[in-house]
Amino acid sequence: MKKTLPFSLSKTESFYDQLNDWIGDVFYDVLPEKGFEIRDEQIYMAFQLLNAYKNKQVIFAEAGVGTGKTLVYLLYAFCYARYTGKPAIIACADETLIEQLVKEGGDIQKLEKALDLSIDVRLAKSREQYLCLKKLNGVLEKTDNDHFDDVFDQLPKFVHSPGSMNKFDVYGDRKDYSALSDEEWTQIGWDPLQDCFSCDLRHRCGQTLNREYYRKSEDLIICSHDFYMEHVWTKESRVREGQLPLLPEASSIIFDEGHLLEFASQKALTYRITWQTLNDLLEKLLSNDVREKTLNIIEDVLALNDEWFDLLKENLVQVEGSERMQVNKAMIVLKQATRLKDMIDDLLEELVLDAEMYVINDYDLKIVEEYLDQIVYSLKLFIEDDKGIVWFEESLSGSTLVIMPRLVEDILREEVFSQKLPFIFSSATLSNNKDFTYISKSLGIDTFSSLSVESPFDYEENMKVEFIAANGFEDRIKETISSIKHSNGKTLVLFNSKSELETFKEKIKNLEDIHYPVLFEGDKEISTLVQEFQSVEESFLCSYHLWEGLDIPGSSLSNVVLFSLPFPPKDPVFEAKRKGAEDAFGEVDLPYMLLRFRQGIGRLIRTSEDSGSISVLMSPEELETYAENLQSVLPVAPQTTTV
Repeated sequence: MKKTLPFSLSKTESFYDQLNDWIGDVFYDVLPEKGFEIRDEQIYMAFQLLNAYKNKQVIFAEAGVGTGKTLVYLLYAFCYARYTGKPAIIACADETLIEQLVKEGGDIQKLEKALDLSIDVRLAKSREQYLCLKKLNGVLEKTDNDHFDDVFDQLPKFVHSPGSMNKFDVYGDRKDYSALSDEEWTQIGWDPLQDCFSCDLRHRCGQTLNREYYRKSEDLIICSHDFYMEHVWTKESRVREGQLPLLPEASSIIFDEGHLLEFASQKALTYRITWQTLNDLLEKLLSNDVREKTLNIIEDVLALNDEWFDLLKENLVQVEGSERMQVNKAMIVLKQATRLKDMIDDLLEELVLDAEMYVINDYDLKIVEEYLDQIVYSLKLFIEDDKGIVWFEESLSGSTLVIMPRLVEDILREEVFSQKLPFIFSSATLSNNKDFTYISKSLGIDTFSSLSVESPFDYEENMKVEFIAANGFEDRIKETISSIKHSNGKTLVLFNSKSELETFKEKIKNLEDIHYPVLFEGDKEISTLVQEFQSVEESFLCSYHLWEGLDIPGSSLSNVVLFSLPFPPKDPVFEAKRKGAEDAFGEVDLPYMLLRFRQGIGRLIRTSEDSGSISVLMSPEELETYAENLQSVLPVAPQTTTV
């Protein structure tokens, strides 16, 4: 049954006029009566968004912490979805923040209760967030792990039943297996090496069933930036293969934390050359009755692929604070890449002849040709130094060469923002002193409207900031523990990288004077950790992902520790940005650090009733160099302490 609008439509007035009147009633009458604190900044933003929906245009809505921007875009999104009959898509910064919108007591639940509504909201998570039945079966044969046995025991009965599936329940979400560590999850979760399209378990797979479920949402679909961009880039190829696009046609698109969309766009356009995938595909091709010449070339490509990946591994540079390894493009590496590209080109030509002679299965040929075309294009980007950003990854899934395009604005302009849709960018940090030129140019957005409203909170009264100059890692640990004790837990400790968090975790595990429950990102599914942190007030949460989007009002979070200044790593992505800048530090490193710093301190004060302290740890040299920059983006004057 189609959901109805929360107001009656009249033949004498346009939908937008009636929406405007209803929004006014909600903010001036209904929500205040329900105990909501309504702010002028919020109402101003609400009526600016009306024009964006009416004119179907891009709007950059920069609104400080506490303006209630999420409530504003939710009201417009679900009303417009019901008016058009198409769901709105809300894309969050990453997978860790999706659950924040739908959590118990979150903004969606608050709206439903206040306005007596039932909003159909469904989550569209990336493929890595779903269980892979093939991998689970493989792990169970090799490993004796109670956690994996529990996962198997929790599977719905229809997964193992040979009968029809007239009725099913969705399953397989990472969140359903919250007790698993991230390391355990990588052993059973989907990864890019899985050939889902030809998998015999595909129609009983949790990922497939979740796709069918969220596509039927009538109001809201919530996903990550990465997933939305993957949808954009794969839409045509999926249709060609007889598959549905990852997301249905939408009525409007909201990019929460929209300042992070550029990197998600680059990431979605990334090409991945995986040794295992090329090897498996060509081995599969050999099972066909190919001609002898084709057979010889396939064997040569397989041998050259082995040699090239061995050569790549000999020319890697580890990057501190990053899982991306830099590739030294030595002449021998480039020559081998050129040989591999040319040989794959030869193979593609021979496959055309094989296809004409009908000696290869059509489906196998289609899959192999598409992947080989991608590899040839990727190798061209690798060889032509100025075209791509390159790095290497090693994981349990295998060895992967990753190639990312440097610029994406032209593709975004054509594939995304050419659509006549309302596109809403929401964040506290979208502009450079209310100038939106940088973000609009980097995303290929030529026409837009914008607004900037400050946070309404009294920071002078409720926030205390301390800069602490600490000489080394051990001193930073002491200051962090001291801060946690002073606030009796209730602390979020933010790290600049996974490796920094893991070093901290290792060093404090034998300390006897920590009497507070400690939660580490990676030990369990992230939204489960956030719930535990919120429910156990004396605990402290250590994370490297939650600089943005975390919303914990009240006494559960009254202390934030920034373990180090959040400068970007020296990895290939940021090195490419530095290479393209006239003033690398001033144009890349410092702006990134200050933006992330602003996001980090924004985790503390979430309502007008909140109060607490922030400790910013840095070296004495950093304090002397960056104190003025940091103070310029703080809402209060900091105190300074030297250890």
